[in-house]
Amino acid sequence: MPVEDQAQARKNGTLYLVGLGPGAPSLLAPGAVAALQESEVVVGFRGYMEQIASLTADKEVVSMELGQELERASRAVDLAYDGASVAVVSSGDAGVYGMAGPVFRVLTDRNWDGESPAVVTIPGVSALQSASSLLGSPLMQDFCAISLSNLLTPWETIQRRLEAASLGDFVVALYNPRSRRRDWQLLEARRILLEHREPDTPVGLVREAYRDDQRIVLTDLGSLEEKAAEVDMFTTVIIGNSTSYVLNGKMVTPRGYEEKVRTE
Repeated sequence: MPVEDQAQARKNGTLYLVGLGPGAPSLLAPGAVAALQESEVVVGFRGYMEQIASLTADKEVVSMELGQELERASRAVDLAYDGASVAVVSSGDAGVYGMAGPVFRVLTDRNWDGESPAVVTIPGVSALQSASSLLGSPLMQDFCAISLSNLLTPWETIQRRLEAASLGDFVVALYNPRSRRRDWQLLEARRILLEHREPDTPVGLVREAYRDDQRIVLTDLGSLEEKAAEVDMFTTVIIGNSTSYVLNGKMVTPRGYEEKVRTE
């Protein structure tokens, strides 16, 4: 951004939508670090603030809990309209089930003119990328991401997406797979996928990727019911397609539709 544009952005306020990646400091993008350094205020979920505490010691910090996404977005937009430079942080990528959506929702409601405040999105390593890297190479063919949370999306819509993904033989990354209050959607997704996939289809469960309590479990679609209790909102579930297989503890989807490799 040219110097004169930067000066104008500071005068009018700036919203940085920052993806923090999976958690490891080494996976925090340089652009994200720069945006945090340039910001006067950092807004986000309390748990994410702990992750970047060393970068926010001299900042005004606005911490809120899970479920307060619109409140966080409204506070950040208010501050930016007042002329502040504000970083709104998300885990993974801000534009993939992150805070970019709530922020733009608030900007829409306020008839944002597209210029003031300035909005800059900083990409981060998404949860499905982190999970994939730890599992092996499960995303080598066409894949899709589906959130199982029906808090904002009707279950009927999610079900249609699962059915389409199952019929299309997509590798599927499931976000928000299970919580204390939503404990049935994962098994229903399993049932739908089993309509077009074999029970031995590989499934990878990655919890807290690149964090201290990281956990990786390899199972299959038929056995997923036995592992469901281990899945929570911090878990990304990757379900293979008809060609996916397990090789020495790694989940693999070949680049093309080759004959399925058997490793038994």
